[in-house]
Amino acid sequence: MSINSPSDHSIARRFAASLLAAAITLSTAAASFAADAVVLRVGDQKGGNRSLLEISGYAKDLPYRIEWSEFPAAAPILEALNAGALDVGYTGDLSFLSVYAAGAPIKAIGGTRSDAKTQAILVRQDSPIKSAADLKGKRLAGTRGGWGQFLIDATLEKAQIKLEDATFAPLGPVDAKVALVAGSIDAWAVWEPYVSFATLKDKARVIADGEGLTPTITFIVASDSAIATKRAAVQDLVERLNKARLWSLDHIAEYAKSTAELTKLPEDVLLSAYTAQRTSPIVIDEVVVKEIQAASDRSTRYGILPKTLDVSKAVDRSFTAAAAGSN
Repeated sequence: MSINSPSDHSIARRFAASLLAAAITLSTAAASFAADAVVLRVGDQKGGNRSLLEISGYAKDLPYRIEWSEFPAAAPILEALNAGALDVGYTGDLSFLSVYAAGAPIKAIGGTRSDAKTQAILVRQDSPIKSAADLKGKRLAGTRGGWGQFLIDATLEKAQIKLEDATFAPLGPVDAKVALVAGSIDAWAVWEPYVSFATLKDKARVIADGEGLTPTITFIVASDSAIATKRAAVQDLVERLNKARLWSLDHIAEYAKSTAELTKLPEDVLLSAYTAQRTSPIVIDEVVVKEIQAASDRSTRYGILPKTLDVSKAVDRSFTAAAAGSN
């Protein structure tokens, strides 16, 4: 099964053209808000959406106030959204579905797509593992309930290896990186910029990737409460993030340099990651819903999700439809 969709530059350009229609919204949004009357509580990670908005210039002249909270990973952002402590956050598609399945009052309202090959399974340079066929009996690390666990399971299935014939080690990226270097795990499923860092700095090797296996979509997620009570501000933020992401495609070197200064990650790592990802904004339409539904059903079969989900009920298509024109 292939559920990967191309996000080439021409698609991004068509999306950019459609976003021009939303420029009126951005330029006149101030009329919809009283100064400082609306505060959006937004969860972010270092080098994430806040820096993207600031670097691209789309953080200027906000007709509302953003109260940013920085988190070390997506999981606590989702926990804060579930608890009502945040209005908006940003997280991978499957991590979002894992929390939504548990009853969190949240919806996916926008997002981006990256090249699926930038999710990868890595091994040490000196590892005897040469391909996915060699993963049987090995200890494989990745994030539980997210891209890491899904990519491991999908890769094993593709290689006709039973899931129980390998050991899954639920580790976050920081711990997994240390474990791979130390040799306490045999392989690590992860995404950018960790892939570029591991291959450029630790000389790790890629033995499998997500092409044809994973949607590689990162969702903008909002609480049901924010959608109901702060809709105009949330809509404006989605449009600004989409425009900023399109800006980044034409300014990859500048974006990498600025983010490197902020995060202290090596500039060559970020340049490699951003070039490979070609991260572009998406419209949440029927195609995306079907794609995520396929991944969701597969995750349920793997035991990553506890039950079958109706993805159409987990998304709110109106925000990207408003930004890009009804599809």
